[in-house]
Amino acid sequence: MLYKGGCHCGKVAFEVEGELGGAVRCNCSICARKGALLWAVPHGSMRLVAWGDDLGKYTFGKGSIAHRFCRTCGIHPFAEDVSQGGERSAYININCLEDVDLAAVQVFEFDGRSA
Repeated sequence: MLYKGGCHCGKVAFEVEGELGGAVRCNCSICARKGALLWAVPHGSMRLVAWGDDLGKYTFGKGSIAHRFCRTCGIHPFAEDVSQGGERSAYININCLEDVDLAAVQVFEFDGRSA
């Protein structure tokens, strides 16, 4: 299924292809503050549609994940692996997808604080 998503103001937009079977609620220091529900997909399944200079990047700790945000409205629609080689993933914040019944999505807890 093709999903469309983006930030609040629309300056960052993307499409993602896949089956949304569940989402992860991570308790790491940034995900807990954002309140993100993350859907991991192969990086190639996500395609940016709009971004320009509005797509910001924040990394911390080991710097292996780029937390992306809109520089205009501040919304964090996704994150992505920045490591070279191997299978890269994108982590879609399903709160930023259009036409998703969030109450129907199974949520799994992930202990990112200990990872």
